[in-house]
Amino acid sequence: MRVISGNARGKKLVSLEGVNTRPTLDRVKESLFNILQFDIANKNVLDLFAGSGAIGIEAISRGAASATFCDHSNDAIKVIKTNVLNTHSQEKSTILNKDYIQALKYLAKNNIQFDIIYLDPPYKTNFADIAIGEIIKLNLLSKDGIIIVETDDAKKEETIPKEGIKIFDKRKYGRAILIFIRKE
Repeated sequence: MRVISGNARGKKLVSLEGVNTRPTLDRVKESLFNILQFDIANKNVLDLFAGSGAIGIEAISRGAASATFCDHSNDAIKVIKTNVLNTHSQEKSTILNKDYIQALKYLAKNNIQFDIIYLDPPYKTNFADIAIGEIIKLNLLSKDGIIIVETDDAKKEETIPKEGIKIFDKRKYGRAILIFIRKE
């Protein structure tokens, strides 16, 4: 894994060992950031199920104002901290070692909103559906912000709660599917 573009381009990223995490493939990450390329500068990004932090770090490298990384795994937090240090992204990074629901409530309590929220929860869970509902309820998405869900479930679009949101794009990259969502 590496940073694809921007000021940290080419820097190698540490990834988590084991089968509990699944890093976003470089080709999916590259496609995602090609889609977002004009919408990333000076934006605040939330990488909710951060794993290695690759998505948030890529966003910072490409000019995002900030990235908040959240993961409940202590091992993931260690990897994120290492990757943030290695890419000199500390000043623009906030790292939360919390369950995703706790993290969302904490962010809402602190009146923080995000322009881009990336959700890549463990596949075969309903965590993305729950997180989207909480994000909308807690008003964590900025007016023109977007939520991006990474999944391998071709029917995931059907389970996403539709109240207050609309799905405006969907892209498939091998097994990975990216679903793009805006506030209604």
